[in-house]
Amino acid sequence: MKKIKKIKIKVNGKVKSISDNYSVSDLVKNLKIPMKKVAIELNQEIIDKKNISKINLKKNDKIEIVHFIGGG
Repeated sequence: MKKIKKIKIKVNGKVKSISDNYSVSDLVKNLKIPMKKVAIELNQEIIDKKNISKINLKKNDKIEIVHFIGGG
């Protein structure tokens, strides 16, 4: 039986342990974040939401997820 390797990343400043081979898309789904109202930054670079299922997270990656809130 293959052991699932865990890696640590930072999400909005908090350390999170995830399994190796986890995509940005998996993370967003796991956190139940509505995709339409967020910007996602990976290691200080904004990423295109069309590519999030192709981007796998690596050890010590830093993710910032910013919510847009309407109002005025």
